[in-house]
Amino acid sequence: MYSIGLDYLIFFISIGVTLLAQFFVSSSYSKYKKVNTKDKKTGFEVARKILDDNGLEDIYVVEVPGNLTDHYDPRRKTIRLSRDIFHGTTIAANAVAAHEVGHALQYKEGYTPIKIRNTILPLANFGSRAGYIIIFISFILGLTKFLWLGIALIGFMLLFQLITLPVEFNASSRAKKQLKKYHFLTDGELDGANTMLSAAAMTYVASVLTAILEILRLILIANSRDGD
Repeated sequence: MYSIGLDYLIFFISIGVTLLAQFFVSSSYSKYKKVNTKDKKTGFEVARKILDDNGLEDIYVVEVPGNLTDHYDPRRKTIRLSRDIFHGTTIAANAVAAHEVGHALQYKEGYTPIKIRNTILPLANFGSRAGYIIIFISFILGLTKFLWLGIALIGFMLLFQLITLPVEFNASSRAKKQLKKYHFLTDGELDGANTMLSAAAMTYVASVLTAILEILRLILIANSRDGD
């Protein structure tokens, strides 16, 4: 039998997991964006050096507004770095810039998980939108079959998030190797970069756990309706 108390428990656990992950990454980033590196290379210089030495001179590195808005756009072959990362000479700036270059290296080498993720992306986007619409309709009309269909569609979003995990962890692993290879950071600074990148990766783990809990909650609701 479905329990409203269990529903609230799952809901609050999901919120707790998300907030904890956000706190972890925010506190790590705040700490290491204040620590300048001994080499004093900017995030832009780090990204440009790694790209050029790996035969990726055709990829642009540009500044974008916002905080932690850094990403790699494979369609436009552009790495976009937020102001603090682009101009910063901190451990955080070097680590984040190298991480985004890690994604560019994945595309260059044809990294399999990122190919799979790109294939699933349209289904994940459709499922995340259509799934909740169908679930809402199922609640309004009392159609349990619609609820199961909505859960299945949301499952594509979970699958996308699961495949994102190795992509992000691998990009961070590549970043650490490049930072060490070019001696951008000292051993102590590399420890700080590792802490920050690990914290960032935990946000993706939290997203997966939250999605699993949400699907579990919906399955419990669907099962309770089947039993009515």
